[in-house]
Amino acid sequence: MAQDSPEPAGTVEVPVSDHGRGFPPFDSHTFASQLFWLALVFIALYLLMSRVALPRVGSILEARRRRIDEDLAEAQRFKDASDAAIAAHEKALAEARGRAQVLANETRAKAAAAADARRKEVDAKLHGRIAEAEKAIAATRSSAMANLRGIAVEAAGAIVERLTGVAPASEEVGQAVSNALKR
Repeated sequence: MAQDSPEPAGTVEVPVSDHGRGFPPFDSHTFASQLFWLALVFIALYLLMSRVALPRVGSILEARRRRIDEDLAEAQRFKDASDAAIAAHEKALAEARGRAQVLANETRAKAAAAADARRKEVDAKLHGRIAEAEKAIAATRSSAMANLRGIAVEAAGAIVERLTGVAPASEEVGQAVSNALKR
């Protein structure tokens, strides 16, 4: 070493030959100790992981699996209950529709029977009125015909009297009108 520069007290000199060996992990002189410490740390980490960390992770995963299974079982129970409620609702709805159909048919039949009875009643009244009207028409016709004969007899007598100047006998005029009406 050079004497020119005084070195401070307490410093260690490193030989120049140590610096030229290269990267320390690749140094062949330290392989054995490095492999020993690697194996020791690996075994320690393996034991630590297998005894402490992995059982905790395993218990957490097992708890999650149980929780998921319980939730799935509960969801299945709810689904089954929901399906049963839907089936009961559909059955009740079908029964209600059937009862409604029966009631509608009964109501329709009652309405048809009431309408038929009312129609028959109205028909009977109408037939009675028609019969009364036909009787009234026949009575009116016969009275009109009777009056017509009398009017015809008077008119024929008046016509004969005017044409001939002599009043004919009312019996002869009546007989002549009756003969003419019969034809």
